[in-house]
Amino acid sequence: MERVMDAGERRDGETVAGEAEGPEESNAVTDARCRDGCLQGDRSQGIVWKNVVLMALLHVGAVYSLIVVPRAQPLTWMWSYVCFLITALGVTAGAHRLWSHRSYKAKLPLRVFLAAANSMAFQNDIFEWARDHRVHHKYSETDADPHNAMRGFFFAHIGWLFVRKHRDVIEKGKKLDVADLLADPVVRFQRRYYKTSVLLMCFLIPTLVPWLFWGESLWNAYFLATVLRYTASLNVTWLVNSAAHMYGNRPYDRNISPRENRFVTFGAIGEGFHNFHHTFPFDYSTSEFGLRYNPTTCFIDLMCWCGLASNRKKASAEMVQARKQRTGEGNA
Repeated sequence: MERVMDAGERRDGETVAGEAEGPEESNAVTDARCRDGCLQGDRSQGIVWKNVVLMALLHVGAVYSLIVVPRAQPLTWMWSYVCFLITALGVTAGAHRLWSHRSYKAKLPLRVFLAAANSMAFQNDIFEWARDHRVHHKYSETDADPHNAMRGFFFAHIGWLFVRKHRDVIEKGKKLDVADLLADPVVRFQRRYYKTSVLLMCFLIPTLVPWLFWGESLWNAYFLATVLRYTASLNVTWLVNSAAHMYGNRPYDRNISPRENRFVTFGAIGEGFHNFHHTFPFDYSTSEFGLRYNPTTCFIDLMCWCGLASNRKKASAEMVQARKQRTGEGNA
């Protein structure tokens, strides 16, 4: 059953009322924190050279994968795209909308699938992903934001992975209540066996299926279904942190950085309605447009129809319109 959230209701410690202040800070506060941080010199973070080298090699491999495409069988192309979609759902429907924001409920079989898909995504385990994402929302565009967009496109996109976490990210993260995450046995199991699950889901299964079932070469299968698919999925996720915080319009709240970005919406299967999402983080669709341009919403709705999901939270039309009128960019 879809649940429409009314004004004044709160979820997970975040204000979701249509007329109340949300968890985002104004640009003025953000800029002040940015200036203070720079003046104090507290942004000196050690470079993680292992990540730099591995990401460089991964992207070189992805470029080489483009040469492999014409040599591979069409079934391998299709399989690679299927793996991309599963990977994306592990992040969008799983780590993001289910575990980070609790925007709907999922039964055990669906949670197991999403945890496996999240391991295929290889973007940290569910617990760490969700914890850092909650910090990102609560302290957006400050030094406590893991991928603070105020530090530039490169940092927000991939540079944040090349340096150790800012101390504010660690300190603020420790203060958040994440007991609900550890209360889920699926999250605990995935965290405990994360490396094994990543090896299986991110590398072995995508590579071995084309080789075993239709005789594709291991070389072609590895570079298309694993390297290219993994690199593409990483970058579309990162675009939510970078492009969707810098380029686009802000029809819901002009006082925060996140934007509505159609290009990101297309690549990240529905995650580019970012001004809406940061204004109404509890909404399971991350958009007021429902199924339109939002494959992740379609998936969640399908799971509800199958009886595997329920309790979808949705901002009411009245709440959305009231917020547009009060803080939308068109009403400056």
